Amino acid sequence: MFSLRRALTLVTAVAAMAGTVLPAQAADVPAPGEIVMSPNIQHVTNVPKPEALADIHTDMAFQGDYAYVGNYYGFSIYDIKRPKRTSLVSSVVCPGGQMDMSVYGNLLFGSVDSSRNDDSCNSTSQPASVKESWEGIRIFDVSDKANPKYIKSVETNCGSHTNTLVPDRKGENVYIYVSSYSPNASFPDCQPPHDLISIIKVPLSDPTAATVIATPNLFPDGGYGGVSQPYPNGKSATTGCHDITAYPEKGIAAGACMGDGILLDIRNPEQPKVTATVRDETNFAFWHSATFNNDGTKVIFTDELGGGTRATCNEAIGPNRGANAYYDIVNGQLQFRSYFKISRHQADTENCVAHNGSLIPVKGRDIMVQAWYQGGISVVDFTDSAHPQEIAFFERGPDNTAPALSGGFWSAYYYNGYIYGSDFNLGLDVLKINDWRTNRANGVKMRSLNAQTQTSYPEHGH
Repeated sequence: MFSLRRALTLVTAVAAMAGTVLPAQAADVPAPGEIVMSPNIQHVTNVPKPEALADIHTDMAFQGDYAYVGNYYGFSIYDIKRPKRTSLVSSVVCPGGQMDMSVYGNLLFGSVDSSRNDDSCNSTSQPASVKESWEGIRIFDVSDKANPKYIKSVETNCGSHTNTLVPDRKGENVYIYVSSYSPNASFPDCQPPHDLISIIKVPLSDPTAATVIATPNLFPDGGYGGVSQPYPNGKSATTGCHDITAYPEKGIAAGACMGDGILLDIRNPEQPKVTATVRDETNFAFWHSATFNNDGTKVIFTDELGGGTRATCNEAIGPNRGANAYYDIVNGQLQFRSYFKISRHQADTENCVAHNGSLIPVKGRDIMVQAWYQGGISVVDFTDSAHPQEIAFFERGPDNTAPALSGGFWSAYYYNGYIYGSDFNLGLDVLKINDWRTNRANGVKMRSLNAQTQTSYPEHGH
């Protein structure tokens, strides 16, 4: 039956081919599980979540012909040499959310921001008020993809919500910037005000010697004090960082730190220094993540309004909250240019807000693919940072395989010609974009991708 839904999708498809993705009507929500996408996106395959991992999928990293996908219950390794035949290689059961991860050489670093009774893979939840509780970084040897080995743990203040790799210039060590937040006076190892990050030094010749070497205070003035109002009008106070993205080649990093966005000088990775700070007291509730453009002249910050568990992609919340904010770096300072938020309204059962993404390596353009939880996956051209434009999208209707407000894509990253999306409940999706604005990226081959450790990509010709 030719439905109004499909008629509207066709209108959107024609508009997308012309270079514009039109906003959908508020009631124009796909049926549960129904796939809707722009005509320049192809759904290549889906690999269901492994049965051994009983919780939701989280973040991803890539290296060579492999994708690493985190889960609150551990992580999985997938063979993506032939993306259309993406297959599971192994799963490691090692509970402790949220398993944000980075990969370097034969080492995988996983974040644990869930207080445990010990550091083992057999650990159970234990309150952070108990001094003996553990949370921090787990290190695995993944040289044998079929049999990863847990080799080291490092405890950090307030655990590790996310982690960022900063290799040294000599190739002897790799540093891990550990972001964490939400201190409490009753937590012995997570005391207020917690205006710091933890820096772990990992000697590559002996990774089991990894240890915390510094806990620099990034906010000696205490950072933004926040606004104590109920959702959606409250603003988070700065008590640490949620996410730091490093660009080691350029000696810079950008931090999304709850109430503040910051730039850092990381030329000395053991002593990062804040060089610029910006706040948005009007629209941003929670500075969540940061991404540079390839030139390192722009930063996209995201606002995770509602913590990823709210329906914010609707008319009531509007286009400027729970959105991306684009900043140009001018004379070392951050200058606001615009907001972007997907225009397709989502159902009240669908958690939707700006979340994790990465650049698509296109010469002469700034293009990013990004996850929006149940809002799906969006591709945005922000070459003109004052006028970002969506050029492609992929989404499903409400996820009825799980409770309301608990589904969708955690991350969406571009890697060697394909887009990979980590869905909470439905597994790993592989997409292919075919668009004149992005096709030149097909010739760019990367050896690895850690979204929070950017490397410049080779800009192939036309």
